[in-house]
Amino acid sequence: MDTGATDCLMPAAALRKVGAEPVGTTAYELADGSLHEYAFTLARLEFMGEVTAGRVIFGPDAAEPLLGVTALESVGITIDPANQTLKRLPAIPLK
Repeated sequence: MDTGATDCLMPAAALRKVGAEPVGTTAYELADGSLHEYAFTLARLEFMGEVTAGRVIFGPDAAEPLLGVTALESVGITIDPANQTLKRLPAIPLK
């Protein structure tokens, strides 16, 4: 579980296999501090019985998929840093 990733990431080959097309590119800072520019698409995301939409980065083909914190928060799920588990909020904050 990566609590530092803002956007979601999938291997580029997997995204292309399902017909995803890049809609833009942006620079991302990796955990080692290096900067890389990646293409991204906009996609419907489903997890833990919830549906949202967000950016999905066309990552390296050997990359592990990442579920970014933006997607989690958009459906009211947070990460408990003490035990690295997901926690469903009783309501999505609008404040």
